[in-house]
Amino acid sequence: MNKLYIMGIGYKPIDKKSRGIIAGAQVILASKRLSEVFREYEEYEAVKDKVKVISNVDKTIEFIHSAISNQQSAINNIVLLASGDPLFFGIGRRAVKEFGKDMVEILPDLSSIQMAFARIKEAWDDAFLMSLHGGPDPGKRRRLLYEINDIPALLQRHNKIAILTDEENNPAEIAKILLKPSAVSYQLSAVRMFVCERLAYQDEKVTEGTPEGIAGMEFSEPNVVIIRNFPQPSALSPQLSAFGLKETEITHSRGLITKDEARAVAIHKLRFPLKGVFWDIGAGSGSISVEAARLCPGLRVFAVEKDDEEIRNIKENKIRFDANNIEIIKGNAPEALTNLPSPERVFIGGSGGKLKEIIDLIAKTQASIAVINAATIETLNEAVQNLEKSGFTAGVSEISVSRSKTVAGKKHMSALNPVFIITGEKQT
Repeated sequence: MNKLYIMGIGYKPIDKKSRGIIAGAQVILASKRLSEVFREYEEYEAVKDKVKVISNVDKTIEFIHSAISNQQSAINNIVLLASGDPLFFGIGRRAVKEFGKDMVEILPDLSSIQMAFARIKEAWDDAFLMSLHGGPDPGKRRRLLYEINDIPALLQRHNKIAILTDEENNPAEIAKILLKPSAVSYQLSAVRMFVCERLAYQDEKVTEGTPEGIAGMEFSEPNVVIIRNFPQPSALSPQLSAFGLKETEITHSRGLITKDEARAVAIHKLRFPLKGVFWDIGAGSGSISVEAARLCPGLRVFAVEKDDEEIRNIKENKIRFDANNIEIIKGNAPEALTNLPSPERVFIGGSGGKLKEIIDLIAKTQASIAVINAATIETLNEAVQNLEKSGFTAGVSEISVSRSKTVAGKKHMSALNPVFIITGEKQT
């Protein structure tokens, strides 16, 4: 096999180069929908006997692999038809991964997002682009970087969002998510939605409306959603510094968050490298993870947490503060740690009663610094003993903080519970 051509179609005529490639191909692979789209092209009649319809992506990949491995195969060049730009949340990425860059050539069309913004006459170079297209089979849906429930938080950071949808994550469901009460606030009256249905088909349609209106409507597939937020100047979020987030700025539950002063000391003790891997075990709201991620964008931060509510808090904080180098791991330590890349630094905010087992595992990694926050003397003793048994040199700092509060017009100091910060260091 000489070449695999991933050719985008759907929006503009096929150019001269692509026409020659189609004419010389032995097989033209297409899904059912794209085979119907291809019928409208003038090139179709001349090559229709070469068209093979396979709607399942995995089976398409299997067919190409079989053609490559079969030495007796008469297939030399395959064209795989894709929708729009194959590298925009499309099959192009997987094809390159499966067959290598030398084997694959990408021939893009316009993307549906480009077409949608053209239809509503808006620039898209400042838009946040996302896909909710998880695939047709609910049992095999691909893992998406962002989910439909993340949209309200994303709208806090981006005033223009474009979304590739599917039947499950459709425009009405997106609108309903925007209408739900949320810890993330925005002015609903300032939000407009655009639904671009069946772009480039004869029955193409663009609908503009409020989330309330869109939530009660039905739309034809395929479609693209654009959300525009027009906040008042007073509603715009202030620019935040790289370090020093306040407890009030970080989404958390029931006051369960590493307090500002203790967080500052813990981060100082961790002495993050600019690059590498950091484990935040028992991450809670993710306050340590977010601070680390923003301080060191080259650091891979793994926030490990078992509680569903806290997972939601971490996710919201990750989005709110653009901390894209955080990876959220749901599970109990130490089991959830076994498949993670070896860390340079570790923070333990919660251990679920398995502090010894967690330290034993950390000792087998390349971590040179582990920091543990403890609220009780028992946890302090357990941490020091197990760190030293595992080859770390342990040191302890006690953080006692008092904050001013006003009583009867006068300022008084109110003490917080003390926190023990245990630092384990070892030579690597």
